[in-house]
This record gives sequence, C-alpha cells and structure tokens, in this order.
Amino acid sequence: MEQLKLAARNARKKTIVPVKQVRIGEGFVVIAGPCSVESEEQMLITARMVKEAGADMLRGGAFKPRTSPYAFQGLGLEGLKILEKAGRETGLPVVTEVVDPRDVTWVCEFADVLQIGTRNMQNFALLKEVGKANKPVLLKRGMYSSLKEWLYSIEYILNAGNPHVILCERGIRTFETYTRNTLDISAVPAMKELTHLPIIVDPSHATGRVSMIESMSLAAVSAGADGLLVEVHFKPEIALSDKDQQLNPRQFKQMMWKLRKLVQFHQQLAKQKSPRGET
Repeated sequence: MEQLKLAARNARKKTIVPVKQVRIGEGFVVIAGPCSVESEEQMLITARMVKEAGADMLRGGAFKPRTSPYAFQGLGLEGLKILEKAGRETGLPVVTEVVDPRDVTWVCEFADVLQIGTRNMQNFALLKEVGKANKPVLLKRGMYSSLKEWLYSIEYILNAGNPHVILCERGIRTFETYTRNTLDISAVPAMKELTHLPIIVDPSHATGRVSMIESMSLAAVSAGADGLLVEVHFKPEIALSDKDQQLNPRQFKQMMWKLRKLVQFHQQLAKQKSPRGET
C-alpha cells in the first residue's frame, strides 16, 4: 500500500504487545469489564467476577464521549483512580479510553493500555500524542472507516515512535438497524493479511445486544482474532450507560467456558498437518 511504511505486514515480523503479564498476539486474550466506571463498589465487584471467570485484562471507561451531551460522561479522574484500584487488587492490567491529547500524560499514570475510541480514530493530534507515550495503544476502527483509513491512522501512532498498537474491530455503520453496528468479521483475516499488528474484536459495540455477544465472540475466535474486548457489569440493569449490551457475570462465565473450548480446538487444529494435496 502506497506510503504505508510501518504498519504493513512486510514491514516487520508479527508484533506481540506486552502488557504486564499479558502478551497480546500470543494466544487469545479477553479484556472484560463495564462500559463505564460508575462507583468503587461496581468496579471492584465486577473486576473480581471477570477475573474469576478467566478474563486476562480489565476495561472501564472514565471518560465517555457520548452522542448526547446529557448522557453520563464518566467520572474522569475519580473513575481512573477507581479503575486503577480494581486492577491493582485483582492483578489485571487495565484498559481505558483517552479522548483529549492534553490528558494522555496523566492518564498514563493510571492505565496500562490507552484506548482510542471509534470517534477519535482520525483525531490525528491525539494519535500523535499517544504515539509518544510509553504505553500500548488500543485503536478502534472508526464506524465509517475503510481498512485503508484505519491503516493510515495506525501509521500515525507508529510514526510517532510507539510500536505497541492493538487493533480493535468494533462494527461499522451500515443500513442495518437491528443491531447497533454491523460486525465486519472479515476485517480480522483482512488485517492479518495487511499488517503485523494483533487484532481483537468488540462484540458488545458491534451488536448492541446481549443475545448476540456470545455467537459473535465465538465467530471472532474462528476468524483468527487475537482476543476480545467485551462489556460485563455486575448488574447491567442498573448500568448508567449501554445496559443492553453488557453481559452479567453468569453470562460471561458461560461464554468463557465455550471460548476456552473453541480456542483449544483451533490450537489443536493448527498443530495438525493438512492431508497431502490439500492446503
């Protein structure tokens, strides 16, 4: 691809992104937690439950860019402190969104991974700033963005000096209204062909429906994704944001059991040689 110097697959060997004890791009990683950090009780209870179910990392939004200015916008600094405490008590590395270039330096004090949300995929000032940070960056695909546009956004981060970028397919806007977005599962193998960076899937934002999260998560495994970013709340019915797309702990535990079985199956399949004459 023209002028794509750092993100292209042939630019370097497969990238493994280290986040404390977790290595994204090596095995299958599950990042779980609520859409928003709402209270210390909510965050600590949820963090303990997702860890018990087998999650590798913890997610939670302290800053929430919302469509409506009247919707819950997050707790800001207080939320970051709560998230860090939950991560420290459970031993789970934490992922949280940063929305303003001016906030990057101090958000790094609390987070292990900086998330760039769909609305900011082409916020080039923010991309350059996280590119200077010493923390891995999780870059979501823009809801209206092509793979080419996504790749160039990645290039901004890499070009600023940060080699640790994780991609996240979270669904794109189409004419369909039954789901919140349309999960482009083909983006997973496509980006594997185009770049050396790991890619995970966010089935929560892709569907907006609890009933579909498990099936899309299993599809992500079969498509070759390196992991999931999934929303879990200890009581989704009282969530301050996105209550319709957050699993409860029981649902998450059941899904994790199925995910482990499917991941093991694909690992065993990968070890087997294809019959002679087949590819």
